[in-house]
Amino acid sequence: MEPIKKHYKNFLISLFQQFPKGHLAAASTLAAGLCFVLAAVPSGNAEATRQTRLPLDLPTQATPPKFVNHTPSNQPHSGLTSTLGVSLRLKDLVNSTLNPVPLVLASATAEASTIKEEPKWQEFIVKSGDSLSIIFQRAGLNDRDIYELFNESAEAKELRRIVPGQTIAFQLNDDGKLHQLHYVKDTLNSLNFTRSEDGFIAKKIERQPDIQVAFRQATINSSLFMAGKDAGMASNLIMELANIFAWDIDFALDIHRGDQFRVMYEERYLDGKKIGTGAILAAEFTNQGKTFQSVRYTNAEGASHYYTPSGESMRKEFLRMPVDFARISSHFNLNRKHPILHTIRAHKGTDYAAARGTPIKASGDGKVIFAGRKGGYGNTVILQHGQAYQTLYAHMHNFGKGVKVGTRVRQGQIIGYVGTTGLSTGPHLHYEFYVNGVVRNPMTVELPKARSIASAEKANFLAQTQPVVAQLEAFKGSSRLAMASDDDN
Repeated sequence: MEPIKKHYKNFLISLFQQFPKGHLAAASTLAAGLCFVLAAVPSGNAEATRQTRLPLDLPTQATPPKFVNHTPSNQPHSGLTSTLGVSLRLKDLVNSTLNPVPLVLASATAEASTIKEEPKWQEFIVKSGDSLSIIFQRAGLNDRDIYELFNESAEAKELRRIVPGQTIAFQLNDDGKLHQLHYVKDTLNSLNFTRSEDGFIAKKIERQPDIQVAFRQATINSSLFMAGKDAGMASNLIMELANIFAWDIDFALDIHRGDQFRVMYEERYLDGKKIGTGAILAAEFTNQGKTFQSVRYTNAEGASHYYTPSGESMRKEFLRMPVDFARISSHFNLNRKHPILHTIRAHKGTDYAAARGTPIKASGDGKVIFAGRKGGYGNTVILQHGQAYQTLYAHMHNFGKGVKVGTRVRQGQIIGYVGTTGLSTGPHLHYEFYVNGVVRNPMTVELPKARSIASAEKANFLAQTQPVVAQLEAFKGSSRLAMASDDDN
């Protein structure tokens, strides 16, 4: 073999010696350039190989290259090797150049499409006439799903009280079963249910608003309601103001042009947006030259009531007026001529004309001793208040929820609605007031007061309320200065 190798070597040397040196140099330069171009512009297979990171802990079995997913499903991807999920043995890759094995690498776009997407939420706003069953059907669920939710979570009973305007959102799993339900009761309160291995887990979510103190004042030209609206007050705030002074002022009879009020209250904000009003902190009402002041106090048990700055309760045992903003159509008169019978027949109460369906409130805490039809009175409720007092409410359209003989009611609770049943010429409430069985004029009878601040609690009361009253006075002073400045300009 050695003589043959020597023979070929001499043959090649003699062959190159026959070419001019310039031609050999040019050929060498051309070959070097071609190698550079091939190295700089790789083929498609070379590109795929360059983008794939090869692991160093290579397996040793001599099998064709396979795709192996090394990325746990709950871990984030890191690098192209993890993203594509490719692991190749170096030996197999070298062998594949001699005996090619088809190799297909999934693109990033194709791989992304295989990532499991989070199930989408379906959101529904409760409409008038909707039931929970109807809303579940809209989400692609049925009554069996409702039963499963209620059976596994005691908090699900909250869903029985859905009202129009509330929001319910559903998230279903791949099997079309309920995975999560989010119930938004109001701006601040919501309830979330999430399926687990042990059933549905409920979580209450309560957001706390930011509280700011606001001040409003107005002079009455026509009515308290219109004056409050002109001052920028919400309807519920006006009603609350009237309720605070309802024991001292008859807002159907006593309000006069020129009466004034001032009120300091809470405004609630969420994410910088006003979402409503809170409690009235202090208020002042001047009626026919007489001024009443009230301040809110919360005792150690967390109960809040309104008192005068000296600690006397604003609350009496009875409301002076059981219907809000009604008009007195007939006063107490024992010698009145009956409008239907046209005979002299005592009118033993006060008539409040109001629209049919206007709520009627219990004027004091008591017990229902009559609820039904009562001759010319029509639908009637009679309440017993302790030993000495009774009140009667007649001509009702219908009764309040749960109002029946034996029911205990609280002051201000709705016991019925204005109607025109019995001997009545139009919708109104006929209201009577009895003291020890004797009928009295509800407008003039002296009403007993509720309990005032106890002596032992007086120091705490003053410490809590005096700064609030001082702030109300400061608001009054600043508003007078502003008005004076406007007059000067």
